Amino acid sequence: MSAARSREVQLAARPIGEPKLSDFKLVERELPPIGDGEVLVQNIVMSVDPYMRGRMNDVKSYVPPFALNETLQGGAIGRVEESRNPAFKPGDIVQNGLGWRTRFISNGAGLGVVDVSKAGLTTYLGVLGGTGFSAYVGLLDLGQPKAGETVFVSAAAGAVGCVAGQIARIKGCRVVGSAGSDVKVRFLTSELGFDAAINYRVEALDDALGAACPEGIDVYFDNVGGDHLQAALNHMNVNGRIAACGMISQYNNTEAVPGPNNLAAIVRQRLTIRGFIVSDHFARHDAFVADMSGWLRDGKMKNPETVVDGIENAAEAFIGLLRGENLGKMLVRLSSDQAGA
Repeated sequence: MSAARSREVQLAARPIGEPKLSDFKLVERELPPIGDGEVLVQNIVMSVDPYMRGRMNDVKSYVPPFALNETLQGGAIGRVEESRNPAFKPGDIVQNGLGWRTRFISNGAGLGVVDVSKAGLTTYLGVLGGTGFSAYVGLLDLGQPKAGETVFVSAAAGAVGCVAGQIARIKGCRVVGSAGSDVKVRFLTSELGFDAAINYRVEALDDALGAACPEGIDVYFDNVGGDHLQAALNHMNVNGRIAACGMISQYNNTEAVPGPNNLAAIVRQRLTIRGFIVSDHFARHDAFVADMSGWLRDGKMKNPETVVDGIENAAEAFIGLLRGENLGKMLVRLSSDQAGA
């Protein structure tokens, strides 16, 4: 049997501002034979996520920064090709954190077998993966929406935003989202059931948000920060809640930018603002899987995706994600074998 080979994307340089293709490099390497207790996995599809931009900077954060000239990491779904580990057999479909490569060898740590007969393969990277879990925890545990309240979601056509908005709708809320194109705005209202949506690239955000939320905002699910946070603060109701999930408007900044100038609203409106990292909330994972599986089964939850083919296009997909070129979850297909996707 010929040696297995892997094509992998490495960080060639730390991006300054918006990442460039030259900040990444595609390498190929030969993998050694697997040893006792190990498995060889071929990745089928991988996730592309905004949080990775922070890991490309050499700064302290809640996860270590990526090292230069080493393969990037991210969520992926793969198939076990060879196994000398009794917990896995060839053909098993496994969720893993070793994306950005076509193959890898593992001792089984961090691998989880998924049942693609119950949900499509890519669903485990989207609404049933970390994306959906982030939306679930942030909206329900931090936002605590009540039926009849108004929920505003920024970057609502992105991976987390579109799930958060759908959960709010399922809970009986009035849901308003912001997005960066008319196509996305129509998608939010016609496909995902949002009550209103704003194209922040062409509309005056503060005025548009006031018109879309005439009775104010009770819960703001913040994926953007910056001008979106400032506009939301202007329209929050008394005892409103803000779940800070991401600040994508600032990820490429090369220097600090002024924050919102209306923070007095936090006191005046008695607001609660809380940031969160989903990995701190694993105690809620079983409840999340049960609820989300039910919503998918009952047709209450959709899983929009943007799929790019080929690991050689992974860096371009990541840059496109930061530019807002995706609708829903951004994925890169690494193999033509979709195994029930």
